[in-house]
Amino acid sequence: MEIEIRSLGEVRSLGDVKLIKLSGKITLGAAVDRLRENLDELMDNGTIRLILELSEVPMIDSSGIGLLVRCMTAAKQRGGAVKLLNPSKFTVQTLKMIGLLNLFEVFQVQDEAVASFK
Repeated sequence: MEIEIRSLGEVRSLGDVKLIKLSGKITLGAAVDRLRENLDELMDNGTIRLILELSEVPMIDSSGIGLLVRCMTAAKQRGGAVKLLNPSKFTVQTLKMIGLLNLFEVFQVQDEAVASFK
């Protein structure tokens, strides 16, 4: 049975940085579609500094990774960034395997992720 992204969990503002806690699998279909809609809405409303907290994301497929790259590219074009916080071992291995891990700043400590925007 597939688990969808339950929600954008918590979306917390830390100054001009949005911390978005994700949970569930980020895979092709409703999960990625809903996440794309939510991230697009945040960016359309001027949010360009995002931290995606991924500790509760056990799996991400190519469509999920494509969405992360798309989001990061859109943020950079607007002068912002997308950073990853506490990605699961599977997520890190998947990004590394396809050669995209180096595109993202990855943090284990929330305060360090937030401070990196300064």
